[in-house]
Amino acid sequence: MSEHLFYQSRLERPYLDRAEGIYMWDKEGKRYIDASSGAMVSNIGHSNPRVLAAMRRQMETSTFGYRLHFQTEASEALAERAARLAPEGMNRVFFVSGGSEATESAMKLARQHALARGEAQRFKIISRHPSYHGSTLGALAVTGYAPLSAPFDPMMRAMPKVPAPRAYLDGFDPEDPSTGQHYARMLEQRILDEGPQTVLGFIVEPIGGASTGALVPPEGYMTAIREICDRHGVLLIHDEVMSGGGRTGRFLGADHWGVVPDLICLSKGFGGGYVPLGAVIARDDIVEAVLDKGGFAHGHTYAGNPLACAAGLAVLDEIEREQLIPHTAKMGERLAARLRDLMQKYPVIGDVRGKGLLMAFELMQDRQSKATLPPALNAYNRLVDIAYANGLIIYSRRTRGGLSGDHFMVCPPMITTETQIDEICDLLDRSLEAFMTELPAASHAAQ
Repeated sequence: MSEHLFYQSRLERPYLDRAEGIYMWDKEGKRYIDASSGAMVSNIGHSNPRVLAAMRRQMETSTFGYRLHFQTEASEALAERAARLAPEGMNRVFFVSGGSEATESAMKLARQHALARGEAQRFKIISRHPSYHGSTLGALAVTGYAPLSAPFDPMMRAMPKVPAPRAYLDGFDPEDPSTGQHYARMLEQRILDEGPQTVLGFIVEPIGGASTGALVPPEGYMTAIREICDRHGVLLIHDEVMSGGGRTGRFLGADHWGVVPDLICLSKGFGGGYVPLGAVIARDDIVEAVLDKGGFAHGHTYAGNPLACAAGLAVLDEIEREQLIPHTAKMGERLAARLRDLMQKYPVIGDVRGKGLLMAFELMQDRQSKATLPPALNAYNRLVDIAYANGLIIYSRRTRGGLSGDHFMVCPPMITTETQIDEICDLLDRSLEAFMTELPAASHAAQ
């Protein structure tokens, strides 16, 4: 273990030697399949030569140009491309360095928009439980994941929450439009309870990230929450940090439903892991109202960094050149089918969900009751460790607000082939087989 460097825990992993495509090698020569794209970041895989070449070209010109001193061609070009990929009317782009910065920036822009409109009483941003929107204090205030937020509660202003639309846990049919309406009504009731004149925004992951494990909203939900926000003058903020960039088989997760928000948060796959990069995309009128009232009182040192923007533009070029979004939709169907096959083989798998290559499966002690495995088993850590030993990298979280339940994200890069999907699932099969031998006998009989 390093004597100086520290992160979340004392977990030790080997030194990384190199990475290429969907594979990574440690210093001992062992190969790993990056079946989670890191933290759902490396959307186009590692060491793409065209992205690296674009970064070298930019480095030969400039690696930094402060936004208050210069415009840069790279940032202008990436902003234009991002606006072109966004829904109509969302043409304004604000660059940041990561997902937490993106959500913080979107919330502050929403607040300044309210002030510009003379609606100073609007400050509450409703979010869902469970959810995850970042690790900074503002983002944690709208995060519904107790292990990450509870230690800092005294330092934050609590924001209201509504239940995430986890129809599969609540016993509802996700294909029934009344299910979507059921969860949307909870949002409207919360707005009414808080006082509509005090509610600034509603932030939602169109397709769930790590906190809900690739949760796909029930039929009608996305359209209903848009209508509710419009009815009460509430800004709809889509956190597409994980679902954006093509990972779900559309550039944005919300594109599956044709729902247009007021603000979009992007990061992770937007820069593909080559350089820290994120963005907020906003409606034109929101930005103009703020600028007319003296400007956006917010910023980050590396906003619009030319090297980051050059890398991001090259990532988007690669996605378009190789037609990775339709490819991702196709590979997602194969991955989902293979995961459902594993669900039939292993009764402990209680649910498989997701879209494209943003997929997850959840372990349960009993499929009918949705009872979790005993938290003391630490299944969400143990299966990850077994898979890692087998050369397979997957990502896990506790399903029920961070306190219990176990789900696993299987989200390989968008370049993954059919053969590689099978390779991933074969290694996952081997890992699950080993995991099952460690479970108490009662857990094997999940139905």
